[in-house]
Amino acid sequence: MSSNKNVIFLPRMRPLPNRRSVVVSVLDVGSTKVCCIIAKLVPGDEEDLMPGRSHGIEVLGYGYQASAGIKSGVVVDMDQAEQAIRRAVDQAERMAGVMVETLLVTVSCGRLQSEIFSATVPLGTEGVTESDIQRVLAAGSTHTATEGRAVMHALPISYGLDGNRGIRDPRGMMGRKLGVDIQVVSAEVPPVRNLELCVERGHLQVESLVATPYAAGLSTLVEDEIELGVACIDMGGGTTTLSIFVDGQMVHLDALAIGGNHVTMDVARALSTRMHAAERLKVLHGSALPSAVDDRDFVQVPPVDMDGDLPTQIPRAMLTRVIRPRVEEILEMVRDRIVASGFAGRVGKRIVLTGGGSQLTGLSETARRILGRNVRLGRPLGISGLPEEAKGPAFSAAVGLLIYPQVAQIEQFEPRYQRRGLMGRGSYLARVGQWIRESF
Repeated sequence: MSSNKNVIFLPRMRPLPNRRSVVVSVLDVGSTKVCCIIAKLVPGDEEDLMPGRSHGIEVLGYGYQASAGIKSGVVVDMDQAEQAIRRAVDQAERMAGVMVETLLVTVSCGRLQSEIFSATVPLGTEGVTESDIQRVLAAGSTHTATEGRAVMHALPISYGLDGNRGIRDPRGMMGRKLGVDIQVVSAEVPPVRNLELCVERGHLQVESLVATPYAAGLSTLVEDEIELGVACIDMGGGTTTLSIFVDGQMVHLDALAIGGNHVTMDVARALSTRMHAAERLKVLHGSALPSAVDDRDFVQVPPVDMDGDLPTQIPRAMLTRVIRPRVEEILEMVRDRIVASGFAGRVGKRIVLTGGGSQLTGLSETARRILGRNVRLGRPLGISGLPEEAKGPAFSAAVGLLIYPQVAQIEQFEPRYQRRGLMGRGSYLARVGQWIRESF
């Protein structure tokens, strides 16, 4: 599609006010858990904040529930998914003493796709102005790959003047033509719309949809990694997502419909036990690496039929032999996606593993061997008020949603009357009303 009026833009968040605190509510809907966090974003001085952030984060309330009705990031049962979302939001509201109306929501479904487009616009005799930047961003963000997809992010990677590339901020510079390389992240409309419907059925509104790999990278990566080049791998229950950052910007993302739940399912099938028992075995005794004592250590496997059969004893080596092939398969798929992205050389030797699935014993060592790079475990950075159990890698995407409003201004914001979401909701007057409620 080449005409702006035909391009479907998913809802996007407006930039944060510079001098006023804002309460933000976020929702991470995963295949394993649903997490809601309510936090206050407080403007701060640059020296007191992590690089690239404009606000401090104070958590007011949080809630998380076991996920239901979600498989590999896709809604498969609307009622179950809606109830899980309602319970998580209600738990966060009670703790914070705040009623949630709008939410930022992660998206890992819809076959996320990342493409880079270039666009140029002519300039006047004056220097580059904000309106010139908005014009070139609008020209670049009107691209979509195929019919039936919606634009989730339109992220400028670098600007150019008269063919000279690599300019980060062209404001005030002189030239005849302003160009931009822009990354357009898109998703298939139906699965994303189903996720929106689950939220809306709880009498809530989606303020913005954020790609899960982008959110995970925002919360776990440090400035030097983002500048030099790094890949962030978020291993969740039903999906494994990838984001690549170079020169301070995300330049590529991808998602695989495979994750930790598939490892659990392999264990349940191979050992003939229930899923919750298989998950417990994986977490407490599982490993992606064999060890010398595995043949001598035995673990107890509960039977499927708790009333009839007795638990069986197996050597831990047998559990490792079940887990290891699936973990290696996932990492090999990620390696192939990194190579296919075209940014493998820019990533260098830096890999950050995060997500609940990244906590499996021996995973980092296996990743180093298969990916051929240095690997560290990534946790959410620069946030206070969360309990210890919510400070781990499993909550990286949720915390990244709280950081996203601080960087959202780099995206192209279409005029209010074009922000229709997926089904034409959100009129101009409704948006004005919402702005008045938020500002006064």
